[in-house]
Amino acid sequence: MKSGRGDEDHLAAGGPARHVPVLREDVMRIAAPCEGGLYLDATFGAGGYTAALLAPANARVLALDRDPAAVRAGEQLVRDSGGRLFLVQERFSRLAEAARRLGLTDFDAVVLDVGLSSMQIDEAHRGFSFRSEGPLDMRMESEGESAADLVNHAEEETLADILYYFGEERASRRIARAMVMDRAKAPFVSTAALAGMIARVAPAKPGEIHAATRTFQALRIAVNDELGELVRALAAAESVLKPGGRLVVVTFHSLEDRIVKQFFAARSGRGEAASRPLPGEAARPQPTFTLQGKQPVLPSAQEIRVNPRARSAKLRHGARTSAASRGLDEKLLALARLPHRDLKGRLHGANS
Repeated sequence: MKSGRGDEDHLAAGGPARHVPVLREDVMRIAAPCEGGLYLDATFGAGGYTAALLAPANARVLALDRDPAAVRAGEQLVRDSGGRLFLVQERFSRLAEAARRLGLTDFDAVVLDVGLSSMQIDEAHRGFSFRSEGPLDMRMESEGESAADLVNHAEEETLADILYYFGEERASRRIARAMVMDRAKAPFVSTAALAGMIARVAPAKPGEIHAATRTFQALRIAVNDELGELVRALAAAESVLKPGGRLVVVTFHSLEDRIVKQFFAARSGRGEAASRPLPGEAARPQPTFTLQGKQPVLPSAQEIRVNPRARSAKLRHGARTSAASRGLDEKLLALARLPHRDLKGRLHGANS
């Protein structure tokens, strides 16, 4: 089954392993898999959503995961599918390219379960968890710049911005200053060393989440460009859905949810005043999605009791219209980036 994904403290901390697909019943109710349908699970994980999408007779699924370990673990499900499951190692921002390579188009639904899986958390050598000793890595694909590279080489201002904007860490400057001071004596190479430093310089108050939670979230987001990947994936999903196809997105923290909420608002015209364009003003583009029902959909109290990692989950969804897809939204991309600094160190950008 697909691993549960959940709030920052449970996920970053690496609590007890729970391989429970979050909001699965709601996801399947909206995706509505049916006989002979074509579906895309852009975040395969442990395959929980994929297995449910494959349940109807002759349904086909293209499943993606950027983590090669998840793809290897899914090989048995591929064999059991009888040729109906295509499992590909790929970032979900490139879902359209993956579909094109396989000659697949006009999907009935695209599902994205955004964030980190408990399988990744549970493997200490991946460096996502601060509850167990492991290398300070955090790379989903095990290649490119690691969290240790970032912590040991980035400038203090950049580190502070990462912690503040991607982790919403109020003590970002204090922690970044301590990173730079401590790394001058010895580089950070383990999760425990970094978590211990954070607990020392910015201890959590009783009853609060672990002091390192927001920092670990921020570094993970920066290392894997998670917000940029999400923006590009939403635009790609829009391009591969057939009219009436559903886009279903489950997020686990406010930064992700803000992007998804604004994407659906912009693509549906929700919140825009109905008015005729002024002379010479370009006509507003036609909505590419319609939104139904009260959103976001939240987990029930019962689901949270069974799977505490579900407690921060939010589900948003839309149905594709026949309007032409719009491509990338620069305003949303701005939400996924750090604001830039000018030569005098002043911040500029959407988040400043």
